[in-house]
Amino acid sequence: MLAMFFWAFVVGGLICVIGQLLFDVAKLTPAHTLSLLVVIGSVLGGLGWYEPLINFAGAGATVPIVSFGNSLVNGALNEASKHGMVGVLTGMFEITSSGISAAIVFGMIGALLFKSKG
Repeated sequence: MLAMFFWAFVVGGLICVIGQLLFDVAKLTPAHTLSLLVVIGSVLGGLGWYEPLINFAGAGATVPIVSFGNSLVNGALNEASKHGMVGVLTGMFEITSSGISAAIVFGMIGALLFKSKG
């Protein structure tokens, strides 16, 4: 069990290091970095390489934003096999709708509770 925590920490940390390097070395904006990490997760998920990483690292691979891209692709592929082209569109949102809804709700609560600096 301790090894599971260790590898989750290492893999999650490496994903964060990649994001930080994109900020510091490549001088990408937060929006560009976020988009790039989602696209990387989508590509890895489409190639079937992200699921083995999730099986190995658990939450270290599912918590970072890269996993969101993987979820989009998995939802699209699963529904596409059942419903064709319409499934591609509906599958992405069916799988990720709870995370998107939570982000909207908690973002609104945060905006109501705290004063912005801008």
